[in-house]
Amino acid sequence: MTATYAADNVNLRDEWFGNAQESIEGIEPHLRKQSLLREVQPTEFLQGLTLLYSLEKRQQDLKAGKTGKQVTGVTAKREAVLSLTVDAFQKWKQPLTQGYWKAAKFLRQQSFFSTSDLPYRTQLIPLAAVMALLGDRWLEPKIHEKITRWFWCGILGELYGGAVETRMALDIQELIDWIEDGKEEPATVRDANFQPARLGTLPSRTSAAYKGINTLIQREGSQDFFWKSTIRDLDETDWEERRLDIHHIFPKSWCDKQGILASRYNSILNKTPISFKANRMIGGKAPSEYLVQLQKHDSVQLDDARMNAILATHQIDAITLRNDDFEGFMASRQRMILAKIEAAMGKPVLAVDDSAFNDVTDEEE
Repeated sequence: MTATYAADNVNLRDEWFGNAQESIEGIEPHLRKQSLLREVQPTEFLQGLTLLYSLEKRQQDLKAGKTGKQVTGVTAKREAVLSLTVDAFQKWKQPLTQGYWKAAKFLRQQSFFSTSDLPYRTQLIPLAAVMALLGDRWLEPKIHEKITRWFWCGILGELYGGAVETRMALDIQELIDWIEDGKEEPATVRDANFQPARLGTLPSRTSAAYKGINTLIQREGSQDFFWKSTIRDLDETDWEERRLDIHHIFPKSWCDKQGILASRYNSILNKTPISFKANRMIGGKAPSEYLVQLQKHDSVQLDDARMNAILATHQIDAITLRNDDFEGFMASRQRMILAKIEAAMGKPVLAVDDSAFNDVTDEEE
């Protein structure tokens, strides 16, 4: 594409990377000003442009009365990207860049603050393209609600892994149509399904659903056991010290002593985002012990009621935790997390089958 565009006197490398001598900022340096956009690849940006261009062509064809194969198909596939015209690039590059910035703002609203926490980078492509089309309308409550639901259905339904060009093309059309006429939900919303037993098969952060559930808990306002702050309260000056990471609630060493299988205690149900400081104090102690120590710490000073309120922000039942009741805790937390998943997806999940926990492989984080 760089060679093709050069024939029309467009330096694609300068367009992307910038050129200080020519006073060209470049798309990548501009995107990198947003921490969540630092890993956007040029090929992904070109896919977004191709989605916008092919959608525009399709709309023009339909308006002209064309039918069947005469109508341009919306696409982000390789051959379509390679056919992207210079005029289309020049027309859509700025709106898409702005769309990515709006997408980053949306992600921060959903409590994503690091690229490593993003479940699917591929879902960012249609999200940015839709934002490019909507402009500031994405902030309107009804529109924002639909985008949010589509986004979480893609994550929790684990629909954006592997080759997803077809889903991108469908989503940009169907999401815009849903926003404009409100009739039919996009396929991603309709197709999304979360199996409750999946909670017992998510032991590591390599899974998109694992990342999504962790962020969903933070989005709901989970407060740190030690600092008593949420992820939204942090700024760059105290991010490293107070940043939240995923740690066990019932410590691994305590679980081992109780004869609990690693495949059971490594489930995301036994993990939550807390600070390094809080995790150090937890150590290998029983919850009934470490909660008392935390509450009595000079920097914490919380009574039971206030600590229980913090635990509730993590979807943790304080009674079972304080009683060191691992099985009761796991059952109650599953119910509470499933309720949050249902709310995010806007649809019910299937009945809980707790026996599925026993089939999980012995994988540790």
